[in-house]
Parts: sequence; C-alpha cells; structure tokens
Amino acid sequence: MESIKEIFKIGKGPSSSHTMGPKKAAEMFRAHVPGASSFFVTLYGSLAATGKGHLTDVAITEALGDNVEFDWRPKEFLPQHPNGMKFRALDSDGNLIDEQIYFSVGGGDISQSGKRDFQRKDIYPHTNMAQVLQWCNDRNCTFWEYVATYEEPDIWDYLAQRWDVMQQAIERGLDEEGVLPGGLNVRRKAYSYYQHAKSYQTTMYRRGMMFAFALAVSEENAAGGTIVTAPTCGSCGVLPAALNLIKTSYDYSDKKILKAMATAGLIGSIIKQNASISGAEVGCQGEIGSACAMTSGAVTQLFGGSPQQIECAASIGMEHFLGLTCDPVCGLVQIPCIERNAFAAARVMDATQFSLMSDGRHIVPFDTVVEAMKQTGHDLPNLYKETSEGGLAFLVKNK
Repeated sequence: MESIKEIFKIGKGPSSSHTMGPKKAAEMFRAHVPGASSFFVTLYGSLAATGKGHLTDVAITEALGDNVEFDWRPKEFLPQHPNGMKFRALDSDGNLIDEQIYFSVGGGDISQSGKRDFQRKDIYPHTNMAQVLQWCNDRNCTFWEYVATYEEPDIWDYLAQRWDVMQQAIERGLDEEGVLPGGLNVRRKAYSYYQHAKSYQTTMYRRGMMFAFALAVSEENAAGGTIVTAPTCGSCGVLPAALNLIKTSYDYSDKKILKAMATAGLIGSIIKQNASISGAEVGCQGEIGSACAMTSGAVTQLFGGSPQQIECAASIGMEHFLGLTCDPVCGLVQIPCIERNAFAAARVMDATQFSLMSDGRHIVPFDTVVEAMKQTGHDLPNLYKETSEGGLAFLVKNK
C-alpha cells in the first residue's frame, strides 16, 4: 500500500480527477516532446462530459501552452477507465511527433494503463483494515503509530504543511463573499453560516461552525482556489472542517491534529487500495463517502477511541453513503457537491459518537463496506458517475 502522502496533495480546484490529474498528464507529455510546436488533445467519457465545468481544458492549456486544440468525446469511453485522454504532439509542419494515452484515476493521480502505474512504490506491508488492526492489536498500538512505523520521518512536516493549507483555505473561504464562477449563480454561504452560528450555543453552535468551515473550503475549491485533496478536491471540505472545529472548540494541539490526519490518510489509502476514490469510476460514494470514513476515524481517535472504535466509525462513515451518485449540475463542483461536504462533516460527529458509545464490535467490518462500495460503483450506470447526464444534473438542466 502506498504512502498516505498520495492522499493529501496541495493543488488548485475544482477537481482532482478533472483538473489536477489532466494538468499533471499534460506536463508529463510536454516534457516527453520538447520540440513540439502544437498539440491536439482528445478527451473521452467523463473527462469530456464535465471537463468544461471542471476547467479541464484550462488546466491542460496551462501546461501545454496556447497552441492546443481539443476534441471532446463524452459518449466514447475507453475500456481502461472513464477518465481517458489522448495527447498528440505536432511539429511546425503539422506532422505527428508522438501520441500518448493517459487516464486520470482519482485524487490527482494519472496512469497509462487505467491503474496506478505512476504511483510511488508501496511502503506498507499490509493492504486492508483487518491486517492493520491485527498489527495494532499485536503491539497495543493505534493507527497513527502504524503510520509512523512505515512512513519516512518527514511525514509529520508533510502533514503539518497540509494542515496549514487547510486552515488557510478555511480563512479565505470565510472571508470571501459573492457568486462563484461557472454560470450557476451559486452564492458563497460560508461567511453567512459562520455569523449565524455565533448566535447559537453548545451543540447548535458547533454544528453551525462545522457547516461554515466545510462550506468555506468547498467554495474555495469551486472557485479554483488552493486546497488539499482529502482524498479528492470534490470532498476536500470534510476533514479540515472537522479538525478545525475540534481544534477551536476543544483546544486540541496541532500535534494531536497531525496524528489524526495520519489516521485519516491511512483509512483513505486502504479505500484507494481496495476500491476507488474516483467519482467517475464509482460515483460520489468514493469521494464524499471516503472523506466521511477518513474523518470519522480521525475524530474518533482524537476523542480517545480504541483502534476497534476507530474502525467502527470509519465503517459507519462509508456505509451510509453507499450508492451515492456523482451528478454535478453543469459539470461544476458546486451543486450538490458543496452541501454534501457540509453534511458529510456533520455526519462525522454522529459516526464518532455512535462508535464511542459502543465497544467497537460490529457485524460488518470496514473491509466489507469498502468492497460493497466498489461493487456498487461498478454497477452504477455511467450517467450517474460524473457525466452530468443523470440525477440532479439531468433534472436541473432540463427543467
């Protein structure tokens, strides 16, 4: 299993699979053909269906330069993965120099096989939650200690930098107002929710602040701002919202927050290893469901949960998002994506409390929930997997 660094990437929104991934692929291809005068890019499937709303062409143009043409093929899916793209490099006479096919496989990762063949080498000897739990039980350790055992010593500096970027995104998101770009005329709500939350007390105050923080990060992402994938851009608001609420409301140290991030990253890596975090591949359950599972485990650890209770919380966080479709209106990461981040963040606290009130034992283990998510995602029709051809995207567009 790969490093948790692959879960937490700093980048610009609105989409890790449709913006960050294609830009990375374009940069790799550009370095491969330094003498090219122009480029021709064909986008397939989900990339073509929602690429304009996700600024895919803008990201690729930033990497290749202005002399690039696009061919959009939303009805044509390459067999390896829904997010396919073909790059062609041409010389000054228009002759083909080279061509390559890449796939954006989720979380900003790219591939040439549809699988993760551009990833760093595996650093963890285990591949699922049951094996990790056994390791922890045998040594009387918890998840962050497992991470510390196998990651490089710089993991804490790496996470600290990501935590800083997360907090900066919250601050910017709370400070900004107005309408988000894209044409849907969606107004930013984070500042309004933040102000309203101040008028409440105790539980309502904390719930309102959770909404405000999640909205702040998600709105920054929708505006193309700098965020941290957790595990994707589309679900980037859940983890920072919960961690920031706990830090500000319960006075937890940054050291404790970073240990919680390590646990969240481990849970995300297990999901990525055994299923997918790509909305184009398995629907939004792979993005917002994964974020809720990661964050539920992290928060349960912060509140003193055992490894079994952390696993239980992660299971709950994913289980109740099973079957969630990816249906962004007009291909923009705004409706219903922004609100989903806020509600997933709120559900984290329910999963945490539920697991902490138990002994951590439950019937359906986390690995089985992840397997169910993968199977459900593959059974979903393509119109419900980031193509904007079904669900809310279809109904809103056609009313």
